[in-house]
Amino acid sequence: MTLRRVVLLLFVLALALLPQLPVPEFWITQANYIGLYTLVAIGLVLLTGVAGLISFGQSAFVGLGAYTAAYLALKYGLSPWLTLAAGLAVTAVGALILGWVTLRMSGHYLPLATIAWCLSLYYLLGNLDALGKFDGLTGVPLVSIFGFPLENRRHFFYLLWALVIVAAVMTTHLLDSRMGRALRAVRNGTTMAEAMGVDTFRVKVMAFVLAALLASVSGWLFAYFQRTVNPSPFGLNMGIEYLFMAVVGGVGHVWGALAGAAVVKILEDQLQQWMPRLLGVTNNYETVLFGALLVVALRYGRDGLWAAVEARLPRLQRRRDWADAPPLPARERPARGEVVLDARAVRKQFGGLVAVNDVSLQVRAGEILGLIGPNGAGKSTTFNLLTGVLRLSSGEISLCGAPIRGLPSREIARRGVARTFQHVKMLPGMTVLENVALGAHLRGHAGPLGAMLRLDRAEERRLFREAELQLRRIGIADCMHDQAGNLAMGQQRLMEIARALCADPILLLLDEPAAGLRHKEKQALADVLRQLRSEGLSILLVEHDMDLVMDVTDRIVVMEFGTKLTEGTPAEVQADPAVRTAYLGT
Repeated sequence: MTLRRVVLLLFVLALALLPQLPVPEFWITQANYIGLYTLVAIGLVLLTGVAGLISFGQSAFVGLGAYTAAYLALKYGLSPWLTLAAGLAVTAVGALILGWVTLRMSGHYLPLATIAWCLSLYYLLGNLDALGKFDGLTGVPLVSIFGFPLENRRHFFYLLWALVIVAAVMTTHLLDSRMGRALRAVRNGTTMAEAMGVDTFRVKVMAFVLAALLASVSGWLFAYFQRTVNPSPFGLNMGIEYLFMAVVGGVGHVWGALAGAAVVKILEDQLQQWMPRLLGVTNNYETVLFGALLVVALRYGRDGLWAAVEARLPRLQRRRDWADAPPLPARERPARGEVVLDARAVRKQFGGLVAVNDVSLQVRAGEILGLIGPNGAGKSTTFNLLTGVLRLSSGEISLCGAPIRGLPSREIARRGVARTFQHVKMLPGMTVLENVALGAHLRGHAGPLGAMLRLDRAEERRLFREAELQLRRIGIADCMHDQAGNLAMGQQRLMEIARALCADPILLLLDEPAAGLRHKEKQALADVLRQLRSEGLSILLVEHDMDLVMDVTDRIVVMEFGTKLTEGTPAEVQADPAVRTAYLGT
């Protein structure tokens, strides 16, 4: 058993014993509030720390869960478990609608939108007669488990913290899965994630809804814990405080949510007692000091409290349990010599600037086509047009005879196109193995629920088996458990190629793969490219290293100022006076 599991078991044991000890009732109440806040903060770890989406409005979803439970219990006498289901359903519908609208925003507009709907719900709850306006609803009945009523806060403690532990463990499982890798991928922008086949908007909505559901469970518990609800705990101030808890604890760490909730709650309460004693006045100076302490924490501990704990725990290495996993199904490859990619009169204009001017090219099965030209020739723009990152101004592109013009990157990836990037795009905090496994996203099918319940383990083993296979193919399997951000630039580029191969493509687009590679690494890359060509894979290669291009390509297309200058074999291109003029100016 690992040290982390021992620590978790000891923590659960301590929680189980706490209500049985002669601890003052005040501290039991504090622990319950910490648990309520932790549930919301775990959702913010998913939403903000992992997916990179800032929300100040989680308190609104807490309010939805609390008010739904209280209203249905008082008005219709429904059992707590039915009110929980109803609260989750109401919250899910509300989160889907809000997410569909607000998650299309970017930059500072998204957090501003979350502030707007948090304020709107707060004043809506406070002005509805059926909900008691700002006085709220009182007399919420007790929760009973198997006929045993949870009459006091020590009994309620067990229900609350059982749900907190389950939520934390299930969230940890989600992050260690195919969907978890997709969630992490959307944080650094959509281009790389979409190229791997991730539906980034859908993944963002998933994170938004899951965070909202965790907040709703917290609200349901709050209603039965307080036995009364009113709008005050669900205002914008609590929305901001929840975000502070997640950030202080470590917004990228699930257990940081617990640390942040505990520190913020205890610090708030203790300052309310200490400051009047120290200053002899009661003018809310504790709020000023609390804010100052938070600023200091954010300035000098941006990674949060749990990051310091993680640094002192032994680093886990993923257990290699995929050696005997069956291989993933392979895509059927077109016959050698068949046209795989056909781009006809491709054009891209940015206002009055023509970046790509009616360029045509074909890539056939089992060949390597080089795309070269001086800096600014339009190679990268052409690359982005072929992969759906940019939309065509005019022209047609087909893949194996089927038109792909206008399709998003993820759909083009689904049809068998994989790519690397001119500037390496990766997830530096994940291992090399996990980064490469992201390339096989479209070859898996398990969703978030299956991941949380650990029903995806067989599929995960198959994905990691494929990832290791491609790393061995590229020659960097010895560093598969290292963090990707710790690799040298050359190894990062090789990792990108392995990730692209993990998608089992019929067409591989490589954007300057040799940049940053040493001489021996370039030779190894050339050997890999020849091997891939012998297996029938089609490759479009953009590269400035002319020795590599001339060594491995079958044909070359030369571009200059956005136009196609010439096309031919490496020998023909080398002998072309127009090419020498374009490169050398003579």
